[in-house]
Amino acid sequence: MRGAIIVAAGTGERFGRTDGKQMAPLAGGPMLAHTLRAFEECAAVDTIVVVCHPDSVEECRELVVRAVDALKVAAIVPGGPTRRSSVAAGLAVLPRECGIVAVHDGARPLIEPGTIESAFGLLESSSVDGVVVGHPVVDTLKMTGPDARIAATVDRSGLWVAQTPQVFRTDALKRAHARAEESGREATDDAALVEDDGGAVVMLRGPRWNLKVTVPEDLEVAEALLSRRAGKGGPQ
Repeated sequence: MRGAIIVAAGTGERFGRTDGKQMAPLAGGPMLAHTLRAFEECAAVDTIVVVCHPDSVEECRELVVRAVDALKVAAIVPGGPTRRSSVAAGLAVLPRECGIVAVHDGARPLIEPGTIESAFGLLESSSVDGVVVGHPVVDTLKMTGPDARIAATVDRSGLWVAQTPQVFRTDALKRAHARAEESGREATDDAALVEDDGGAVVMLRGPRWNLKVTVPEDLEVAEALLSRRAGKGGPQ
């Protein structure tokens, strides 16, 4: 069985919403609804756990899960104070039969079923512990000091931008989270925890427009891309 954990428990401080950004309106519905719909429609996903802001569990159930008619959602649980603790809350209720699990940011509403399926496929056809969707860095990178003065230009060869979904063998992800909890280790993504635990993780090239909505301006970009997808079959 393949599972998915959609993490949407952030406070939305940079976005300017005290209840989290997952319920921000986007293309006729809450942003989280677009994210959930992609996983609901993906044939490779058997079950879904949604981790949301502690104050938004019922709102998520009514305005997102029921609105999407998401029959694959097995649980809606409140998240913790950190990203790691929120993913751990999702793992705790994931059905035991799930040998593989995808972790995805609820604030990446442009994800498509095909990308999710490709990530599952790569993991299942290899011996690695995890697969991270992303793309190679194309911009020039600069390292600066406290005064913003450039100290060095960073060689971008071999550098990737890590996105989600990130797909893992469930036992490897659970083991990495358990050790991180014991040591107090936090990370900005789950791949870092699996890497620290000695797991092998590879990158899978995905679409650059799989952006994460972080500030209000990102919502405008997501709205434009969703409109284009609806009218022309997807971003070009």
